[in-house]
Amino acid sequence: MINSTAHVIDTAAMTAAGLSSFDYQPQTRVIFGPGSVSQIGSVVKSLNVSRVLLVTDPGIKKAGHEDRVKELLESSGLTIHLYDQVTPNPTTDDVHRGVEFARSFNPEVIIALGGGSSMDAGKGINFVLTSGGQMQDYKGIGKAKGPMLPFIAIPTTSGTGSEAQSFAVIADPRTHLKMACGDKRAMAKVAILDPELTVTMPQHVTIVTGIDAISHAVETYVTTKRNPLSQMFSRTAWRMLVASFPRVLTNPADVDARGQMLLGAHFAGLAIENSMLGATHAAANPLSAHYDMAHGIAIGLMLPYVVRHNQSAASSLYAELACDAGLCEICDPAASEKLASFLQSLAQQAGLPTTLRSANVDFSLLGQLASEASEQWTGTFNPRPMTVDDFQSLYASAMG
Repeated sequence: MINSTAHVIDTAAMTAAGLSSFDYQPQTRVIFGPGSVSQIGSVVKSLNVSRVLLVTDPGIKKAGHEDRVKELLESSGLTIHLYDQVTPNPTTDDVHRGVEFARSFNPEVIIALGGGSSMDAGKGINFVLTSGGQMQDYKGIGKAKGPMLPFIAIPTTSGTGSEAQSFAVIADPRTHLKMACGDKRAMAKVAILDPELTVTMPQHVTIVTGIDAISHAVETYVTTKRNPLSQMFSRTAWRMLVASFPRVLTNPADVDARGQMLLGAHFAGLAIENSMLGATHAAANPLSAHYDMAHGIAIGLMLPYVVRHNQSAASSLYAELACDAGLCEICDPAASEKLASFLQSLAQQAGLPTTLRSANVDFSLLGQLASEASEQWTGTFNPRPMTVDDFQSLYASAMG
């Protein structure tokens, strides 16, 4: 029986019950709904600023979203400066170019419009513009030297959930390693989630971003940093994403399904912020770097093999996700394998490669890939500890 008069939390009892402690500090106003991007002018005006840096990429311009947002901002009396040359998987070079452009007019607010690349680049620009130095100086956590500019995120894909995270993921073009640069001051002040903006995604972008979001839900649910709050976000995201992903593939104009995907990706992003990722992302990043493989393709390929690899450390948690997806009963000893097979079938149905061999990965490079994967920060949170040999074994299993 619950005692409603009890106000003291017994942390020892929580630990005994398997509950991990956490410190949740929500800092982002979230505006969700079809047509909600129309609020961008009033949102920015409420910050008492006038000079706006709008960060985006050529694909967003081609889709017409850049012009629409620019017009909405200008109609509110704001001055807009466009940096719309962000590249996929942004590097320190993208950040450097953006900072040099921004310094010419001293923006008061940064808006990122697009997928994870635009949002990561926008956050990266914010780090260097406000604290100086170069992007490499901010690898790790809490390296910002002072206040950062207000940051507004408007995702046009349902994938990274970057709008819910305090990290900018920026690649070093010389080492091919992705740097996680995190600071609570980098969090979006406002995130506008308008599912109508995601309807224009090409099919292949819908696929790779959707698979990425699904992987976030799966990985965050089992990390060593998981806690009751992060798992709530992970599991809610998982249920929304696996139900709506087939719908957006068969009917791209289904705004309700698009909304489910967008909000599910956001919840998965919140899970990342509160529990981090695992070996799938560590293994995927070297594949993207060496083979110019889209992040979502690399993720979709490696995720089933990571689930199998982690079975001994996370079988009961994987069983809960499998049960949610209607794959089995919670007590099924084969639940982890059923989950892995289901994830592999999602990638296969979406037309993605399911083995490294079919993705033309050279077997002779597995040692180098394994060495680079072992240096990725995300792998340190995997439920089963990962060594270079473990990553090499993982890649060998995925060769097919």
